[in-house]
Amino acid sequence: MKAVVQDGYGSVDTLELREVEQPVPAADEVLVRVHAASVNAYDWHYLHGDPKIARLSFGPRAPKVRIRGRDFAGRVESVGARVKGLHAGDEVYGEADGTFAEFVCAKDSETDLKPAGLSFAQAAAMPLAANTALIGLRDVAGLRAGQSVLVNGASGGVGTFALQIAKAYGAEVTAVCGARNVELVGSLGADQVVDYTREDFARSGRRYDVVLDLVGNRSLGDLRRATTPTGTIVLSGGGVYEGGSLLGPMRLLVGGRLVSPFVRRRVLQLPAKASKENLTALRELAEAGKIAPAVERTYPLGEAAEAIRHLEVEHARAKIVVTV
Repeated sequence: MKAVVQDGYGSVDTLELREVEQPVPAADEVLVRVHAASVNAYDWHYLHGDPKIARLSFGPRAPKVRIRGRDFAGRVESVGARVKGLHAGDEVYGEADGTFAEFVCAKDSETDLKPAGLSFAQAAAMPLAANTALIGLRDVAGLRAGQSVLVNGASGGVGTFALQIAKAYGAEVTAVCGARNVELVGSLGADQVVDYTREDFARSGRRYDVVLDLVGNRSLGDLRRATTPTGTIVLSGGGVYEGGSLLGPMRLLVGGRLVSPFVRRRVLQLPAKASKENLTALRELAEAGKIAPAVERTYPLGEAAEAIRHLEVEHARAKIVVTV
């Protein structure tokens, strides 16, 4: 099968489309013929081995997982002996390592039926990004109807889902983005939009029950100023690529952990973990018309490197999808 392979850390030029052996599913896995996969910050973190401290888990000189891509949508080719509820021919979506490929083996526990009415490209945009948003708001922040939410980075992959999920939970949402994305986040349901090139949300005097930071470009002091005294700050480790670093967005996460015991506001980290249960919840939200993937561009598998470059360099709007 064809797959996008990475043999060492570096630029997108280290990625190569080549023939590799087709994977064989374990007893708790399904073999999926991939129709689409989306690009995430996850991919450039692995591509560059950035931040460098992350190489302790990624691999010291090259990533242990050589095929890029993390989420997918496609059709089940075969199932392992212990898989229940999924069958050959089912249209599915989910998370697995190595999805920039014609086939991928995915755990049954991280795969679910594709939302009805969505194309494969739309469905592939959801798993990692929408799951991250769901966990950050529902599980970490404990979001309740009537609360106010600020999403910093609202026009990105996770952000576009976060503002929709917050609205679905009955919150009032303020979206922070650049000037070119004001119309996009407004169309997705944001109640207020802050153009960061014109206004500083941390200096506006407005306070929010939940601040979801998906960029990592503001200090903890700034985020605290934008949060009510009893509110919650949720920190994500996504960030943007700025040429490599030792700690990157992890610096803010470490700082948050250190100050959390000493401040009234809750400062929490966003530990995203894939699960069938969350995929089912997201599928139900999509089928009810409460969330809709926003896809900026699609690239063929052979141009996956360009898709990652577009995400990391041009600050892509919403989601970038690779079709297979």
